[in-house]
Amino acid sequence: MFELFDSAILVLQDILNIFYQLTATLGFPSYGLAIILMTLVIKMIMYPLTVKQVKSMKGMQILQPKMKELQTKYKDKPEKLQQEMIKLYKETGVNPMAGCLPLVLQMPIFIIIFYGLRDFTFNGATAFLWLTDLAQPDPLYILPVLSALTTFYQQKQTSTEMNQQAKMMLMFMPLFIGYISTTFSSGLVLYWVTMNTVQIVQQWWMSRDAA
Repeated sequence: MFELFDSAILVLQDILNIFYQLTATLGFPSYGLAIILMTLVIKMIMYPLTVKQVKSMKGMQILQPKMKELQTKYKDKPEKLQQEMIKLYKETGVNPMAGCLPLVLQMPIFIIIFYGLRDFTFNGATAFLWLTDLAQPDPLYILPVLSALTTFYQQKQTSTEMNQQAKMMLMFMPLFIGYISTTFSSGLVLYWVTMNTVQIVQQWWMSRDAA
């Protein structure tokens, strides 16, 4: 199992080197640009899963008022409540598990990318924009701030009516991501910011298309 995981990390790192060679061929050798291009390609490949996840989340949000109504009506009849909830899902075509499955499938990919970039040995142009070395944390803290902001906005896009606990998580998670980003390599945080940005654009496009 661990050997398979290590092999997947090496494949990811080889893919990043291929994108770096592509930037070099184009006359702009840059690992920063290579990370952005690789992230874009990965997000495009995973787009069908993103569509299913977002549609399921939106569907569940639309059903929230009806679900609360049923919970109030059958609060003392758990079996009846379960039957009515199943009936509601069937009538509306919403599968509560559909939003979790794409996320579960994406998690191994994210973990591989995380370790692949975290432990990556940059053998080339490591400077990118204001960053002098992608293997080191951002000295100006620009990327950590962007990681926090994009995480917050990306979560906000998929959130409507929230309870107090959800509101706390909406604030805590971006701050936590921003904080730990100050200790990670700039290359890894650049991937995170790029991934969030693409996710924001994809979710905006899907919402626009639905409207």
